[in-house]
Amino acid sequence: MIKKKYLFAVAMTFLFGLGALSSCSDSNSTTEDVSTDSETSDDAVSDSTSTEETFDDWTEATHSKNVDPNFDEVFDDASVMRIDIVMDDTDWNDMQDNLASVLSSTGSSVPGGFPGGAPGGAPGGQTTGETGYVQNTSLDDPDWFSCSVFYNDIEWYHVGVRYKGNSSLQQAYQQGSNKLSFKFNFDKYEDDYPTLKNQRFYGFKKLSLNNNYLDESCMREKVTADLFRKFGLAAPHTRFCVVYVNHGSGAEYYGIYALVEAVDDTVIDTQFDDNDGNLYKPEGDAASFGIDTYEESEFYKKTNEDDADYSDVFALYTALHDSTRITAPDEWKANLETVLDVPVFLKWLAANTVIQNWDTYGNMTHNYYLYNDPTTGLLNWIPWDNNEALNDDNRDLPLDLTSVSDLWPLINYLMDDSDYMATYKADVQAFIDECYNTSTMDSLYDTYSSLLQDYASQENNSNFSSAVSILKQHVSDRATAVSTYLSE
Repeated sequence: MIKKKYLFAVAMTFLFGLGALSSCSDSNSTTEDVSTDSETSDDAVSDSTSTEETFDDWTEATHSKNVDPNFDEVFDDASVMRIDIVMDDTDWNDMQDNLASVLSSTGSSVPGGFPGGAPGGAPGGQTTGETGYVQNTSLDDPDWFSCSVFYNDIEWYHVGVRYKGNSSLQQAYQQGSNKLSFKFNFDKYEDDYPTLKNQRFYGFKKLSLNNNYLDESCMREKVTADLFRKFGLAAPHTRFCVVYVNHGSGAEYYGIYALVEAVDDTVIDTQFDDNDGNLYKPEGDAASFGIDTYEESEFYKKTNEDDADYSDVFALYTALHDSTRITAPDEWKANLETVLDVPVFLKWLAANTVIQNWDTYGNMTHNYYLYNDPTTGLLNWIPWDNNEALNDDNRDLPLDLTSVSDLWPLINYLMDDSDYMATYKADVQAFIDECYNTSTMDSLYDTYSSLLQDYASQENNSNFSSAVSILKQHVSDRATAVSTYLSE
């Protein structure tokens, strides 16, 4: 049930068209004089008449930067979070127009394109370039808009929200779905509303809402990220979340999402000892590290953006392709291990191959981060965007990785080395033993199914139960496959 203060805020939005919502003030409330000539730069903030706006829900624990991220509150595995996004109708319509404009550059602006796949075999929204790499059609980021976010009857004010995604965004849009992924930035508009400076959501500046595209179980994103972390890899925390959107006509149920921690926010802050290193999100041919693919502009910096130093990723490219790989393998390995945390990469490769996550390195030139940990001076592999995992697909890499060509040298070259191959095999077995086995996963899937069943029904997801059964069968099948591979 929507509580009274939320209803009051919705009514105020409807009546006055304010980009932010007001509630009854008290002696502890924070106020802000909102002017009609606020600076908006390239972002969209609703115009409003001059008024004294109150931020009654602001507390140190819930809104301030001066607290540690509250993982227990935000990423509770035992419950489903409800998030309400409330926007002025004009802003909402502008947000849809902006998305249509962004997608029009790819030919994806009109629903009814190629939801099942583009001509030529590449998935919808993807192309195969002259280099042989299958790529997503590159999208510009949609614009930010202002919204209010409600959770547990608490409001966060003037939060930046935009659509996110690439092929999943294009394909969902083509199919006419309103269940698209969102990204939040809680202090995006602090220059326009200085009283809200450094607003956080229980200590988190950025969060994503992933729409579980093509996943009728609605579990793959969360389960996969949790498996990576359980196996000792850096990866985002996640939580099941149901989303409602209200832009003036009442709260509309959008379905089950995965709330995902931002790598460029709290992942590197809390999972590494030092968060001052370079963080990259590679996209494009350079993300393959293939021969003659190095292109600085395709290593998108998410930290230290004003520092034009890409020497760390160039050092990895150089070490990987050095001629000593053939002439002096031990020297090649020693040099490679001065720039890349090889054990971390091999652990990720083992786990990722066991769970059959095809939409990343080895098939696609995206969906991972590289973080240069100042403590070690090594680049660390961080997986991202896992909704295609835990799924038997003809694009999955085989456990022996023999079909992986030198287009993907981080796999191909390392697997040509007997020591690295032995480490990979040991990691495959360890992942089955420690993380991905029927005794562990069946119980987990039963628990999550109980949490989500009613929400899936509201989403008219009639295949939810069968999708969960497929996930359980996948665990058993992969245990068999691993046993067969390692006994060969």
